[in-house]
Amino acid sequence: MDDNCIFCKVITGNLKVPIIHENETGIAINDINPMAPQHFLIIPKFHVANILESGSLINLNKLFELVNLLVTEQELHNGFRLVVNTGDDGGQTVQHLHVHLLAGRNLKWPPG
Repeated sequence: MDDNCIFCKVITGNLKVPIIHENETGIAINDINPMAPQHFLIIPKFHVANILESGSLINLNKLFELVNLLVTEQELHNGFRLVVNTGDDGGQTVQHLHVHLLAGRNLKWPPG
C-alpha cells in the first residue's frame, strides 16, 4: 500500500467511501465525478500504478468478476464501456490501477 494514494486510503478504510461490492482482490465504488449516468470504479486491493505493472492475470481476472457482478446487478446488459487509463498521456489521474465501468446512455467514441 501507498500512504499517499487515495485509493489505498479507501481500501484500508482510512477514507470512508461506500463500497458497492468487494472480493479478495478488489472493490467497486461509485465514481465521485461521473461521466455517465452509471459510472463505477473497480479498484484492486494491491497497490500497482497502472496496467503495465499489474503482473498476475489472476488478480485481473478477479477484478473482472466484480465487473460481471456490477453488470448483472445493475442490469447493464444493453451495453457499457470499460476504460483503463494508463499514464499521463492516457489520462490517468490517480496512480493506482483502476477500471472505469460507464453505462446508462449511448457512449459514443471518442468521448467528449
